[in-house]
Amino acid sequence: MTQPLLTLKDLSIAYRVGDQDTIAVEGASFDVQPGSIVGLVGESGCGKTTLARSLTRVLAGNARIAGGEAIFDGRDIMALSERAMNGLRWREIAFIPQSAMNSLDPVYTVGTQLAEVLIRRGGLGRTAARTRAEELFEWVGIETNRLGDYPHQFSGGMRQRVAIALALALDPKLIIADEPVTALDVIVQRQILDQLRELKERLGISVILVTHDISVVAYVCDRVVVMYAGRVVETGPMAATLTAPAHPYTMGLRNAFPDLASAAGELTPIEGAPPDLASPPPGCRFAPRCPFAEARCRTDVPGLDVYDGDHLAACHRIPEAETLRARAVVSETWEAPA
Repeated sequence: MTQPLLTLKDLSIAYRVGDQDTIAVEGASFDVQPGSIVGLVGESGCGKTTLARSLTRVLAGNARIAGGEAIFDGRDIMALSERAMNGLRWREIAFIPQSAMNSLDPVYTVGTQLAEVLIRRGGLGRTAARTRAEELFEWVGIETNRLGDYPHQFSGGMRQRVAIALALALDPKLIIADEPVTALDVIVQRQILDQLRELKERLGISVILVTHDISVVAYVCDRVVVMYAGRVVETGPMAATLTAPAHPYTMGLRNAFPDLASAAGELTPIEGAPPDLASPPPGCRFAPRCPFAEARCRTDVPGLDVYDGDHLAACHRIPEAETLRARAVVSETWEAPA
């Protein structure tokens, strides 16, 4: 197998709140292969964005790396000096924010902003920077004469394409896209996702796509990492994980999103809400909402175990996954968690 571009090993991130630490990400482990798109999925507040931002070491002032490693191209990102990390950002690891409008400076043209990255960070001259900016706009499907326009002159989808162009400016190996299509209509969402997939295939870049939408993962990702309450609860190839999930939380997420093949069916929500990470429950954190929870689930923390090949799940009842899946598609199963 190809050496992973990125390997997370038991990565934990804490926020200092008052006089105590809140662990927002705990023991996260997964790989990102070269030229692949990995979907990081879960409900709001499960730690996806904190985990994604930690890979560029751009976190809130009260946040810290509480443990673990993130081996990127042979280097542990978490152990690098700030100077070394500055050399990595944008050149090798780039970030696409959720709100492109907030990431673009409204008083400068988008061409000027691209040129600033290319000249100051990339070391290009003005002529070479202009040529490169035109090339980037062509890659993301924007006419080059729009380089002289300001951010407010672009639609939401076009601004997101500009943000992608900025991320691609210095030929990074890894792009982290934080909810890049959340605020867009479904037609534009598909265009942006197609753009990411085309760029991955053309340039061979890897992408971590942060989303709460399983349908986005199913459409564009090669692998999926499912997070719940700060922990990775399931990870594996996209098709295998979404068609035959081994963790009850993934089963519940799948039920909660529309399936065009069975449009007449009702969506089944997961009752309740994720726990407060300042005082999480013992054992499996999904146990209070899980219809399949047993006594041991409330006391013993399940580790990531092999379900099938490189499909892993953190559940005590992995051997019963097929039976649980059959029960999970029945709406009544989720009405009164154990």
